[in-house]
Amino acid sequence: MLRMLIVLLSLNSVLCAGDEVYKLGEESMRQDGVPRGEVTEYVWKSEIFPGTIRRYYVYVPKQYDANTPTALMVFQDGHAYVSESENGQFRVPVVFDNLIHEGDIPPLIGIFIDPGHKKDAVPEKRGWRPSPENRSFEYDTLSDQYARFLLEEILPEVGKHYNLTDDPNQRAICGISSGGICAWTVAWERPDEFRKVLSHVGSFTNIRGGHNCQALIRKTDPKPIRVFLQDGSGDLDNAHGNWPLANQQMAASLKFAKYDHKFIYGEGAHNGIHGGAILPESLRWLWRKEE
Repeated sequence: MLRMLIVLLSLNSVLCAGDEVYKLGEESMRQDGVPRGEVTEYVWKSEIFPGTIRRYYVYVPKQYDANTPTALMVFQDGHAYVSESENGQFRVPVVFDNLIHEGDIPPLIGIFIDPGHKKDAVPEKRGWRPSPENRSFEYDTLSDQYARFLLEEILPEVGKHYNLTDDPNQRAICGISSGGICAWTVAWERPDEFRKVLSHVGSFTNIRGGHNCQALIRKTDPKPIRVFLQDGSGDLDNAHGNWPLANQQMAASLKFAKYDHKFIYGEGAHNGIHGGAILPESLRWLWRKEE
């Protein structure tokens, strides 16, 4: 438990060696004349993860057309991705607004989901503290449970209000650290539903068997998944494993199995600084038209 707490705290850490080379670009900043999407916040009590409660947030672009099935992208640790504050490492709604306006990605519904708390109510403030008790179980477990949570609970609920596509090629999923391996596991278990994955400093280590992903990729017929991996040489090295090595092994396995993938390996630590700096590039690559 202490080691997992250290992992969580490091995601919101101060600048570490190597991080200083990464800066947010103009596409992560508000631009004059760019239509602004709307973000709304909700609370959800899950049956698939009994006894848990969580926040989730829905981004709807200004260009949303209720008559057209709309592409979607799910984010684990939603509070970290949806934040537009000066300290926000990703600022996804801002990046979405700019890239949609530029025509580089389609209009997207963004669904930002926090891990479950085992309490009667969500904490007063969103964020990493207090640590959500169910996070590692939900994210690091190699099973279809989180995919079912999305497909049976969250997407149907959001779908009551918005016209979501059922085309798996127009559904992406993203996460940081344990949320990164969770994104991969969802697509691996249900490529019929999700076929785009974006992982930031993904925990492909032995927290709950995640180190087996590399071998499974090599020994299983390739699935129709497009994958963008980001990691840095200053990432974690602890009893669960070595994050930089694990991500390099993931990239090597994806290459061996001939997956449509891209791996950006930098110098940063276990946080979203590098991933945030290259987020526009990552999204363009992930959402490029089928070749």
